[in-house]
Amino acid sequence: MKKTILYFLLLINFTGFSQQDIKQTKQSNDLKLSALPYFSFGKGIGITSPDSLYQVNIRFRMQNRVTYTENDGKDGAYDAQIRRLRLRLDGFVGNPKFLYAIQLSFAPGDVGEIREGENINIIRDAVVFYRPNKHWNISFGQTKLPGNRQRLNSSGALQLTDRSINNARFTIDRDFGFQVHNLNEYKDKFSYNLKTALSTGEGRNITGNADAGLAFTGKMELLPFGAFSKDGAYFEGDIIREKTAKLLLSGAFQQNNHARRTQGQLGNDLFEERTMKSFMLDAILKYNGWAAMSSYMSRNTSRNAVTINPLNNSQSNFAYVGNGFDYQLSYNFPSNYEIIGRYSTQKMGKDIQTLAPNTKQYTLGLTKYIWQHNFKLQTELTFDTLDYYSGSTKNNWYMRFQVEIGI
Repeated sequence: MKKTILYFLLLINFTGFSQQDIKQTKQSNDLKLSALPYFSFGKGIGITSPDSLYQVNIRFRMQNRVTYTENDGKDGAYDAQIRRLRLRLDGFVGNPKFLYAIQLSFAPGDVGEIREGENINIIRDAVVFYRPNKHWNISFGQTKLPGNRQRLNSSGALQLTDRSINNARFTIDRDFGFQVHNLNEYKDKFSYNLKTALSTGEGRNITGNADAGLAFTGKMELLPFGAFSKDGAYFEGDIIREKTAKLLLSGAFQQNNHARRTQGQLGNDLFEERTMKSFMLDAILKYNGWAAMSSYMSRNTSRNAVTINPLNNSQSNFAYVGNGFDYQLSYNFPSNYEIIGRYSTQKMGKDIQTLAPNTKQYTLGLTKYIWQHNFKLQTELTFDTLDYYSGSTKNNWYMRFQVEIGI
């Protein structure tokens, strides 16, 4: 019996990895984790123990920005802040098939306001992986769900200083649970990835909200012309200058049962639970410095999205339901100056039309890549039009300068 158990443990420990694979993985401290597609041209600072039983890779990055904003009916204002300050650790323990990833955030805009009775949001990712071979990733812990592409991309791999208004409203973000990814990417032929997740549906760093509701997420990614160069599907812009056209088409769906927050995994608390369904489509095309991206996101609820405080009928809040489209086009010159344009439309669902405006956003940006996405200077001008149910309109705009640096 003991021999049988020992054989089974050895089989789990070595199935799917050749000795050469193990050697190569130990030598590299730039591990590709499909649930954490943070892109980096560098490898950070890596340490592997002399007996090769563990590896840790250390990275940091920060975003410093200054913004001038003018909102309709208000005086202009300057805002200067550390938008993001992140520390990431990843590696393996015992064998390259057993991996881990930790990401912590320290900037005020990342952590959020400290409120009585709520957890501090320093932890963004804390997840362990079992990777039996290059085709399968199985994870357990807190990390990003397989949702829309712009959310999956690291905020350090964006062309503009922030994600779109639709990502801000309709993304599904991080959650705690299990994920299983089947990866089938090849250089110059049809490729596909299948990703699934079973999670709590409550979002990150939530405790004390146990209920019978779970979130079920599924995603399919198709790459008709093969994989992008250097994992180019996981960063915006064609800074690699693809020699042949590369295309990504993807679709994701989530049902979040008994969701307690206004945006499922994000937002303020609702007065009543709602089951939410989210649908996301993405398309990315890159070729010779050109990059085009289009996406669609939507959310709806099983019942009226407006919830009423049972102790005070005058108090209410609502789930963000509706849909939106993003269109983004860019060209990266050989000098590594890039021009980017983005247009977004957002339409609120009928349940909340009187409570939240429909929005259009126009953005023009200029980025200078000094060391690709790891060190770049970004400027952008953004104009918003907010159309209210009453027929009134507000126009807001801002200009921003940002420096991103990291390893």
